[in-house]
Amino acid sequence: MMVDVRPVDRHLPLAIHAQISDGFRTRIASGEWPPSYRLPSEPELARELAVSRGTLRKALHTLIQEGLLRQVRGKGTFVTSATIEPAIAQKLSTLSEDYASQGIVTTTEVLESGLVVPPSPVAALLNVESDGRVFRLYRRHVAVNGPVALLHNYVRATDVRGIDDIDFTKERLFATIEGVYRLKIATARRSFSAQRATAKTAELLEIAEGDPVQYLEQVTYLADGRPIEYSDVWIRSDRLRVTSLLSR
Repeated sequence: MMVDVRPVDRHLPLAIHAQISDGFRTRIASGEWPPSYRLPSEPELARELAVSRGTLRKALHTLIQEGLLRQVRGKGTFVTSATIEPAIAQKLSTLSEDYASQGIVTTTEVLESGLVVPPSPVAALLNVESDGRVFRLYRRHVAVNGPVALLHNYVRATDVRGIDDIDFTKERLFATIEGVYRLKIATARRSFSAQRATAKTAELLEIAEGDPVQYLEQVTYLADGRPIEYSDVWIRSDRLRVTSLLSR
């Protein structure tokens, strides 16, 4: 998807790089480019704006200095979050894989699934056109002592045609993407925070409304750099702890 950027006006007294940074700043402030959104590559942006790479880099540098963008070597340029996000390197695994590695037995309930037009922040993160469709999957994981997690996934539908016919009470999402569609999942950006359970979340996790839950947000990328999946996950922390094994 080509990014929708405001064309520069070479007749304005404002410098071109400042026009570009103003346009990008507006998209970030409006939420059109949400936190963790990865901008297209510099060659793509420069080509669409019809400016030199040097001019584009001046605009990006301005927003990086303001804290609105961050660059990750080998990954690209991202919209920053309003909260502090220390980076922790760890193996990318799913909750189902973590359950299996720990010998935890769970069942999966599919609450909703199907092709939908995604919310605009999700569309931006997945580089989906404003009227494009994604596969939406809403599930609950239940252990022997009760529900432990809610998972709300969105997958780019153009990359996984027919995925809405798969029974995800039996199949795993990432295993399906890799095994059935032969797409190599390589990296993900994952953020954790604490939230108070909404009425619906509380009902499904069998807790009181307003009780604390651990919230996980993730954008997953293929080996070629394309985003493939976005997920919101709510975890009942008194029944499930997320642990990272790290090395320095």
